[in-house]
Amino acid sequence: MPDDLRPAQPTGFMLADMPMQEPHAPATPAASRARFFNSGNAFNLKLPPVPDCAFTEEPARALDPATPTGWIACDASEAMHCPFPATSPLVLARYGRIRAREELRDEPVASGVIHYVIAGAGVTECAGEAIAWGPGDIFVLPGGVPIRHRGGAEDAVLWVVTNSPMLAFENLSAPQPGHAPTPAVHYPASEIAEQVDRIYQANMNMDGDAGRALIFSSDSQAASRNVLPTLTLAMNSLPPGQLQRPHRHNSVAVSLVVQGQNCYSMIDGKRKDWAPWATTITPPVSSHSHHNDGDQRAYFLIVQDGGLYYHARTMGFSFT
Repeated sequence: MPDDLRPAQPTGFMLADMPMQEPHAPATPAASRARFFNSGNAFNLKLPPVPDCAFTEEPARALDPATPTGWIACDASEAMHCPFPATSPLVLARYGRIRAREELRDEPVASGVIHYVIAGAGVTECAGEAIAWGPGDIFVLPGGVPIRHRGGAEDAVLWVVTNSPMLAFENLSAPQPGHAPTPAVHYPASEIAEQVDRIYQANMNMDGDAGRALIFSSDSQAASRNVLPTLTLAMNSLPPGQLQRPHRHNSVAVSLVVQGQNCYSMIDGKRKDWAPWATTITPPVSSHSHHNDGDQRAYFLIVQDGGLYYHARTMGFSFT
């Protein structure tokens, strides 16, 4: 139809009101797949926010002696309208329960896997290496290869975090064996405690700091100061009676409460009390602070998709 014979748009028509456009006369299958938006309707997509929530039933089930060996996911995908399991848009946290002398296998589609030992002891085999672990240990394994966790004489519980939602979003496969960005790395609990003590001995004044945290990295990721290219891992701590100053950043924080009686966070003015071994989500760009009203040092292990934002130069950290 000639342009001068096409019906005119009604008065007051807005670009945002236009529907998605399909090709007028595609000549090939590839051309028929094209779709078109405009500057009015392409940028008004409203996604559900990252929920400000805490997973407390999941750790309770993981620590229940009646629970069989298996995985318990902290899944907020329904709230975020994600078509794949996710705790935050790019991160998935799970609890792995291993009954005494039983095995738990894993092969996540992820570039790497972060583990924290909540309880028990055991051995994990992956990519030709074996790591013997106990309470408080952290270890990181490459993605794309089978992982076998073997429990010891008592039941064990692991907190396991991956970037599998990021790969699912891009419809990507896990890296081929030998090509993961990070090989196996072990951080024993005794070494973690010594490194935290060094931080406290170096500077007891928290003024101007975002907290007192131990950041985990490896020889392969030291240049980026991350534990995986897109994920940062930190053991944050708060002395009794102190707080971490209100601040915000563009990355999401998925945290495990390791030790924190009478502790809480403030998220955009809303109080969130800590619970033992809970997994909490701190939404991006929210103004948040952490408070220790107890009589002992508080610890919480934080995984952020911060490596992604550092690489994009969009971390957006600021005190509020």
